[in-house]
Amino acid sequence: MKTEKADKSRHTVWLSDEAWNQVNLHYREDNCTFQNEYIEKAILFYTGYLDTQNASAFPPRILSDVLEGKLAVEQSMTANILASDINADLDDVEKLRSRCVCEVKQINGGIKFEDALKYQKGLD
Repeated sequence: MKTEKADKSRHTVWLSDEAWNQVNLHYREDNCTFQNEYIEKAILFYTGYLDTQNASAFPPRILSDVLEGKLAVEQSMTANILASDINADLDDVEKLRSRCVCEVKQINGGIKFEDALKYQKGLD
């Protein structure tokens, strides 16, 4: 979100005191350095919401946070179950991690179980 100052222009915007108070209350919570950054993010967020033409297609931030937390718990459970039942040493795990990092970068996160199974069975 942060852009160089040279990429920006000065604009005069009139806000109600209530809106400005909300900016001051929340801009640091959103890891913004300046109020302007918060206002720009809010404008882009709301524009994205309007562009979807459907409120349900634009999930609120809290929903995203909750889903990420649940996914992390499930991922931790899966990792622990697998770790308790596999016969691999730490070197094997590091080699696999390196391969997976390259794979995820190459496929932009589109992971298929079938591809992993083929690799593990030596069919890749």
